[in-house]
Amino acid sequence: MSTNDSEETTYLSLVKACDDFPYGPAANTYYRLYLPDDDQPHGFMTPEVVRKMPWTSDFVVRHDDPRSVTVLVDSSNGKDTAAAINAAFHKLISICIDRDLFHVLCRQHSELSAIVGTRYTSPVAVERFAAGLFGIMSKGAMLIAYTTTTNSKNDDDKTLDKIWVSRRSAHLYTYPGMLDVTVGGGVKAGDSPFDTLIQEAGEEASLPEDLVRKKTKARGVLSHMNTTGPDFKGEKGLVVPDYIYVYDIALPENVVPRPHDDEVEGFICMSVPELQAALLGREFKTDSAAALVLFLMVHGVITPENETDYVEISMRLHRLLPFRTRAE
Repeated sequence: MSTNDSEETTYLSLVKACDDFPYGPAANTYYRLYLPDDDQPHGFMTPEVVRKMPWTSDFVVRHDDPRSVTVLVDSSNGKDTAAAINAAFHKLISICIDRDLFHVLCRQHSELSAIVGTRYTSPVAVERFAAGLFGIMSKGAMLIAYTTTTNSKNDDDKTLDKIWVSRRSAHLYTYPGMLDVTVGGGVKAGDSPFDTLIQEAGEEASLPEDLVRKKTKARGVLSHMNTTGPDFKGEKGLVVPDYIYVYDIALPENVVPRPHDDEVEGFICMSVPELQAALLGREFKTDSAAALVLFLMVHGVITPENETDYVEISMRLHRLLPFRTRAE
């Protein structure tokens, strides 16, 4: 969701723009998505989507308080509940695509993304384009590449120098032409966050796999709940719960990221002040801006001494999501 143009852009406002789902009673207007034999929700759906969705007999919708949508029928009679759920979602999404009911589906099927935190013996997954319709939590991985300057004869005494950022291709469905982290992508069903980084680093930035494996460092997890705003091409107000594994890598001077597929228009090497100006100029994809704020905190650019909202920024970067992040 975009920050109001009349408001001053700050690091805190960038983080809030990435995490704009309401806290408290306002959240009760959404429908919770439930799976069989599971009392914890796995998604938040808007009333508009619930009304428009061509529900099959595999689902039951309750409009009383609390509002809910439940995958009701287990056609496997308990033998393979996950497969039955997957079949129910596939059938429903196929109807939506055939009738061209939702813009976000782009009239096509898409790769599967695992529903996190399910308790079945095999994975439950929903198509990536459809996840936003059901408000299902997704997970991603981002890699921020940078270079350093040595301050003294001690090679360990180094300062953050330049940061490599990418420009998203103009044809992309989300945030076309905007700035982004060096490498990023959704974690596909069956993959680990690091598997995703290795694949995306090669596909998007032509970075050598051995270098990424050796030099990459995990820097934490960004968690948020966003809603699709007025600039989104598809349905407005969709709930997008997400958590992102954030990594960084110090690149040697002779390694330059180069586009390898059509998702990246090109790469820009920015100084720290240039990066800060681009962030505060709202030039970055929303969640990438939040990840870069985390990166600047990790590397001591944003500190308690120079940022009055340091504590609130730290807390807002790590929202407690109302879903399980792993099976229990």
